[in-house]
Amino acid sequence: MDSVDSASAAGAHAFRAVAIGVSTGGVHALQKLLGELPATFPLPILIVQHISADADSGLAKLLNDRCALRVKEADEQDEILPGTVYLAPPNYHLLVECDGFLALSADPYVSFARPSVDVLFESAAAVFGPGLIGIVLTGANFDGSRGLKTIKQRGGVAIVQDPADAEARQMPQAAMAATRVDYVVALAGMAALLQQLVARPGTIPRDKNGRDD
Repeated sequence: MDSVDSASAAGAHAFRAVAIGVSTGGVHALQKLLGELPATFPLPILIVQHISADADSGLAKLLNDRCALRVKEADEQDEILPGTVYLAPPNYHLLVECDGFLALSADPYVSFARPSVDVLFESAAAVFGPGLIGIVLTGANFDGSRGLKTIKQRGGVAIVQDPADAEARQMPQAAMAATRVDYVVALAGMAALLQQLVARPGTIPRDKNGRDD
């Protein structure tokens, strides 16, 4: 997978990956969103859920048991495969490398978090460019806002859970304050939107929410 910049974003591209950032309320949100995606959903999904440094791998198992898609905790040098969900492991940043593999890092906290949504979003945007869909879900801090802005600058699509629908609205609100987002939707409509975007890229009008960069 080669790095792509926004200059090549002409609307003919197909989406190549989804990156999701979530914190407080994330277990419910991820069960709802991933649980409504079919086994045929074609894109890899990369997720940072803020989690305690000493947590076990229970979330990946829970989601894998309840979703049609394969869900796993990301390992160093995992190949990014279609239709697979990768969760950042506790106490490691999750990054996308330009060769289409994942990397884990124990570098210092970013936005007061490790794993950090900003780290995932920024590295994924550098690789996937306009082929990336970035999603900020419920959360009680501002992690992900800088990264979502980078996704937009690289030509990708920015989606935010409606703050009024979120268990914790600070992360969605911070993302909307940082950049002009394309879609602000309730969790109940998120899976349907993703399927529509993937099926017909460039054909669904983008909402005029958020603010200009």
